[in-house]
Amino acid sequence: MDDEHFMDLAIQLALLAEREGNLPVGAIITFGDKVVAEGKNAIWVPIYDGTRHAEMEALRIVSPDLWQSSSEMSLYTTLEPCLMCFGSILLHGIRRVVYGASDNYGGASSVLSNLPPFFQEKMAQTKWIGPLTPDKCDPLHERLLALEKAGKGNW
Repeated sequence: MDDEHFMDLAIQLALLAEREGNLPVGAIITFGDKVVAEGKNAIWVPIYDGTRHAEMEALRIVSPDLWQSSSEMSLYTTLEPCLMCFGSILLHGIRRVVYGASDNYGGASSVLSNLPPFFQEKMAQTKWIGPLTPDKCDPLHERLLALEKAGKGNW
């Protein structure tokens, strides 16, 4: 498994999301060494939908017959997942998450010590790796924060 290769694919999706007028975040889900889903942030374009984070978009398109093997999947995302995405990743049973940049502003890591027991159990079964490529992903995060500060969206 080549984590940097899959992260580069997620970065390409983040750049595509940005070109389309959305936040620069991309995500890839793999099963073995095969990409089985990909997602890019789509909260602003074509219409506002605050649930269309890259990770959520990828989770939505995984083939239903693959979910029985979710413990063998990895999710690669350019940015540390937010609370919504974090919860959904745990509920879907993905056991390996690799993120490119930390997110002290909106990432879920700040709440890890306060998780309810159910989510503590799920978290104990999940391997979190990151930040893997801050040199490539921090600039994407900085542009995301600049858009937020400028009041671009309602997220």
